[in-house]
Amino acid sequence: MSIKIEKLNAKELRELSAKIEKRIAAVEKETLHTALKEMRAVAEKLGVAFEDVIALHKSKGRKPGTKAAPKYANPKNPTQTWSGRGRKPGWVVAALEDGKSIDDLTI
Repeated sequence: MSIKIEKLNAKELRELSAKIEKRIAAVEKETLHTALKEMRAVAEKLGVAFEDVIALHKSKGRKPGTKAAPKYANPKNPTQTWSGRGRKPGWVVAALEDGKSIDDLTI
């Protein structure tokens, strides 16, 4: 099937775009179902319950939405805190440049 999109007007292009989006969603859903079916078959072949495999995977790593507790606070504005992870906030950099130590910022 070949479509000459250059010859379509705006309405026809929008309709085609909607059909394409709908088909993409259907193909992605089919792919997920196929993947699930294949994963269940592998688990069965290995003699393990697929649900146990999923439970094992879910228990690893940090839980979504959990944040590290703040360890440091800005002495000038205690509402500004930092956990010590990731990039140093500007107020930490400024305090260190002013001669304070990181221990001075500890909560």
